Amino acid sequence: MQLRILAVGDVVGEGGVDFLSRHLHKLKREHGIHFTVVNGENAGGMGLLPAHARDILDAGADVITLGNHTWHKRQIVSMVQEEPRLLRPANYTDRAPGRGFGVFEGPEGISIGVLNLIGRCGMDSNFDNPFTVARQILAKAEAQVVLVDFHAEATSEKGAMGHYLDGRVQALWGTHTHVPTADAQVLPKGTGFVTDLGMTGPAVSVLGMRPAQAIGRFLGELPSRFEPAGGPCKLESAVFEIDTNTRRCTRVFRADLREDRKS
Repeated sequence: MQLRILAVGDVVGEGGVDFLSRHLHKLKREHGIHFTVVNGENAGGMGLLPAHARDILDAGADVITLGNHTWHKRQIVSMVQEEPRLLRPANYTDRAPGRGFGVFEGPEGISIGVLNLIGRCGMDSNFDNPFTVARQILAKAEAQVVLVDFHAEATSEKGAMGHYLDGRVQALWGTHTHVPTADAQVLPKGTGFVTDLGMTGPAVSVLGMRPAQAIGRFLGELPSRFEPAGGPCKLESAVFEIDTNTRRCTRVFRADLREDRKS
């Protein structure tokens, strides 16, 4: 069958959660989506609370992936341990709670593996090597289709991971930088790839946060905790069409929504 996967960029703040809740089901119907993965690590600004995770699942996500802000809201720890649909990066150290890879049932009983990884370039070098961890997990994975959310800063690291896993997974997308890239493509061995999905949240912002705070940081003002911006929101995502017989991605395209500016 032609399996349609929707990957949604980082949800930022209450505005992002609300916009996702109001529009995700409609977006899935419009594109005939079978399975949806949402990165939710910024739903609480930095980190997410159990209530945010439940809202994202209720909105239509089949799996929530996380990233470098996974533990910024410590209330999420027990849910990460207990909820199989909530994944943290697999290359956190073995002492971290939760899991970074899960296998889920898709349409017609198709097994869909979802792998969450985090990059090391410009991030915390204390993470295990994502390339090595990916190889180890995929060597044992029993899934007909495998999807990867690579939460990373450097576009070069994301691109390298895409080519490294080309032919071994069916789709790989980048998250974290909150800026959508225009390079959606099918790599030579059949893996669907896009460097970064973008974000879901305040459209008039700096990466989802209040512009005045970002400007102040660059002007040398005293640092303050970033707060999500208000105003109209957007949802940035990509659709991956996968032929489950050949286990190759056949098409990748963007599926973005944006609210009109409010007066």
